[in-house]
Amino acid sequence: MNDLEDLDGQGPLWQQIRRALIRPMRDGTWPPGTKIPKEIEIMERYGAARMTVHRALRSLAAEGSISRRRRAGTVVADRPPERPLLEIWDIGAEVERLGGAYSFEILARETLDGDDPRAAALGLEDGTPVLHLVVRHFSDGSALQIEDRLINLGAVPAAAEMGFDSEPPGTWLVGNVPWSNAEHVITAEEATRDIARLLSIRTGTACLVVERRTWSDGQPITWARFVHPGDKRRLVGRFRSGSE
Repeated sequence: MNDLEDLDGQGPLWQQIRRALIRPMRDGTWPPGTKIPKEIEIMERYGAARMTVHRALRSLAAEGSISRRRRAGTVVADRPPERPLLEIWDIGAEVERLGGAYSFEILARETLDGDDPRAAALGLEDGTPVLHLVVRHFSDGSALQIEDRLINLGAVPAAAEMGFDSEPPGTWLVGNVPWSNAEHVITAEEATRDIARLLSIRTGTACLVVERRTWSDGQPITWARFVHPGDKRRLVGRFRSGSE
């Protein structure tokens, strides 16, 4: 049986198991085609109920990280899962892929009551607390993006303890919190005075704005609004005719 990694102790047990399974897939320890330990083996290793293990595996299967094959059992998928046109990107990884030096700074951090009007974008009920963050991202020291983010602390309580000193919130969320659905809304807007100051551009400069929401099994996880100078961001989609 493949050795199973230790749990990290953060968040619900099924999410911990999910992360313990996906880490060896991402670092190459379990290459495509590797057989995943059976549910009973995972249950015994982590002292988890079958339903808990099944939920972790179902999440991995839904995103395409694992696949079930007749006779072979559950294995690591042959290729990375296909993503929609606008995937959940990591701005730091993108900057470094293009040869730039990435850095970021937390401009604001505040815990909001779920009834606060500023938390309305998450659509929560019952006054669930929300972590509000404003982050500025840089490429080679030049401001590239302003991120305004809300995190549902009812779904991601570990975020309340994160300092985000060495890792920005978006990167941490992608690596630690599974999501099942996402929505992007893209608009073009003129830079306000505050945004212009933060991005070192002129007030009124055309900016690309992307709003993103993610959910896990119907539960809101995060909402974020990203503002980029119009000349520093490009979204590309390739399509094939259905007749080819």
